[in-house]
Formats: sequence, structure tokens, C-alpha cells
Amino acid sequence: MNPQAPVHAADDHWLTVLRHRFRAWRGVRPFWAGVFTLLGGVPIIYFPFADIRLANVSLAIATTSGSVSLILGVLLITLGLALWFQQGIRVFAGVAAILLALVSIPKSNLGGFFIGFILAMIGGALAISWAPGGPVAETPEAQAAEDKAQMMAEAFQGIPASRDTETAYVTETNAHADGGRNSAG
Repeated sequence: MNPQAPVHAADDHWLTVLRHRFRAWRGVRPFWAGVFTLLGGVPIIYFPFADIRLANVSLAIATTSGSVSLILGVLLITLGLALWFQQGIRVFAGVAAILLALVSIPKSNLGGFFIGFILAMIGGALAISWAPGGPVAETPEAQAAEDKAQMMAEAFQGIPASRDTETAYVTETNAHADGGRNSAG
């Protein structure tokens, strides 16, 4: 294979292409906020309806608030999916996830034994704090300075730099000022 040949996406393996597309999709939305919010709803739904067996003993944690737990968990899962596909509602979804997590403490077995509570709180906080990224806009001063530096580098190729760029600490009161010449008065 020629190392100078152009690389095309069509030449890559389909798993590599899929991974790159998923990475691009994930980068423009609050992905991890959605993951944590969605995962926060699962233990809130699970524990009130779970039937845990320890040896020959069956533990039923079912409470009268099973329907409330189901509603809270389904809402958290829905908010997690909404964060993935509707990034415009990220602040609303984040606040709603935090409020639902707080409501789950008294209503749903301590918020899924604090597992669902903590996951939903983290997801809500991530959703509120996420902001879409954008390209860094260069200021005209920075662009002008970069153009000047490029022009100077091209014009004086191989010639030592001027004195003002030799040291950053050059002032008029030290021995390096004015090319090393000090005035006695």
C-alpha cells in the first residue's frame, strides 16, 4: 500500500466508520448526562418490584409506592433519551431530573437505595452544565500578530532574532537594556 495515497472513509472497515460516526454524534449532545439520567431511572423502577432471595428467605421490598416508583423511573429514562435526541431541552431536562431524583428519596425506597438518586443527580447536573461547543473565533489582533510573525519568519530566515525577542525580562533598568550598554548618567 502506498503511504502517500489519500485515505478515504470508504476504505475503512465498517466498524471503524461506525465508531467515528458514533463519536461525532456523541460529541454534539449531552451524551453522558443522558446516560446517567437513564441509568438513574433503572434502580428506581427495579427495587420496588424486585423479589430478592437470600438462601431460602425471600425478601420483598414492594411498597405501596410502587406506581410512583414506576412513574419516576419511566420519566427519568424518558428524560435521558430526550437529552440524547433533543439537546435544546437540556436545561429543562436537567432540572427535571434533579427534581425527580429528590422526589424519589421519600417515594421510592430511598431513591433506589441511593443508587438511582445519585445517578439521576449526576445526570441532571451534567445536563445543566453542558454547553454546545463551537469553533474558537480568532480576534483580529491575534490574527494580525500571527500574520506579522509569519511574515517576519519568512523574511529573516536564518538571521538571528531581534533583541526584543531574546529575553522576556528586558527592561530599561537592567544590564541587558540597550544591547548590554548601561548609561552612567
